[in-house]
Amino acid sequence: MTRIIDHAILGKLDSLKKVSFQFNGKSYEAYEHETVAAALLANGIRQLRVHEESGTPRGIYCNIGHCMECRVTVNHQPNVRACLTKVEEGMAIESGRRHPTPLKKTEGLQ
Repeated sequence: MTRIIDHAILGKLDSLKKVSFQFNGKSYEAYEHETVAAALLANGIRQLRVHEESGTPRGIYCNIGHCMECRVTVNHQPNVRACLTKVEEGMAIESGRRHPTPLKKTEGLQ
């Protein structure tokens, strides 16, 4: 895990309570008040979803809630921004999945 353990403003990490959560069915630990994005990064998870059409991997981009690249499903709620959502005890998080390709126009048909 990679985390700042003694922050000048946020204080010492060891003074915070640990919480457990799941990502894609696997259990991980985080610290209270951490965002989902920070908790996943600290646990070595860089890919949060795949692009809906191309299937290319996506992770954290802006980390301030503007770009929507960090969308995950949290407790069955889709399109939750991981960078703005605090991790909670028992939270079930799933990565974004590729959607089925829509029907393409057949040549010669309008």
